[in-house]
Amino acid sequence: MRQLWLRHQSWLTPALLLFLPVLLFGTVIVASAVQSVWFGFFDWDGTGPKTWVGLGNYRELFGDPQFLVSLKNNVIWLVLFLLAPVIGLALALFLNQNLPEIRVVKAVFFIPLVLAHVIIGVVFAWFYDPTFGLLAMAARAIGVTPVAILSNEHLVTFGIIVAALWAQVAFCLVLFLAGLSQIDHELVAAGRLDGATGWRLFRFIVLPQLKSVTFVSAIITVIMSLRNFDMISVMTQGGPYGRSTVLAYQMYDATIFSYRAGYGAAIATVLFAIMSIYIGWFLVHTLREERRRR
Repeated sequence: MRQLWLRHQSWLTPALLLFLPVLLFGTVIVASAVQSVWFGFFDWDGTGPKTWVGLGNYRELFGDPQFLVSLKNNVIWLVLFLLAPVIGLALALFLNQNLPEIRVVKAVFFIPLVLAHVIIGVVFAWFYDPTFGLLAMAARAIGVTPVAILSNEHLVTFGIIVAALWAQVAFCLVLFLAGLSQIDHELVAAGRLDGATGWRLFRFIVLPQLKSVTFVSAIITVIMSLRNFDMISVMTQGGPYGRSTVLAYQMYDATIFSYRAGYGAAIATVLFAIMSIYIGWFLVHTLREERRRR
């Protein structure tokens, strides 16, 4: 037995170490995803008997005006959330300085990272309050009538996105600060000797060394933009009149409050497909760019 172990240790050790994580991933993630797709073909309240409806849930879904609103909001979230890596990188470049006082400034920027999204949602709901919120006080101070952002169907989605961006920018900031600490300073010095300064130094020397960090930051930001739920639940519960609802919250509302688990599973399947298509495209595009540069 010992001889067998020594002979195959090179692959048995990683296989044994990976067995339990792979089993848990397959059971909790993969099996649940497959089961959710399967439930999307049934009319089911979540507890009673299931009735096969085939593509009925999907036909109803694509004819549902609320689904179109949720889908539009998801697109808005995706586009605006991609500002997080850009802002995070800009802040990281600013904070990446060897100054004693910069530590205090970094601590201020790190605050959103240690706060739960629910807490951030509650704080921003107070901030937006048109009667006693800080935004209302500032508006009155300059003689402007306060706007009830979370009650305005045209502004509510953007108000929630600003709150969510505050936390996501902090996450991207930490990633880029870690990436900047690992760059090769000899390459930076060589670039300066060759006359590269400012934008050219950043574009051709620093940014290529942050490719992996940028990739991770962009992927996680996209995933967070498509699966946003907690901020909407705390700040508006999808209101007013469903104008701030996204696919994740519509899925929750249909499953929990309308007792339509099959319909909610269909929404989850569509959201999963959108996320998979975008991430797949991003991966292919990134790999192609990597091959061209080589």
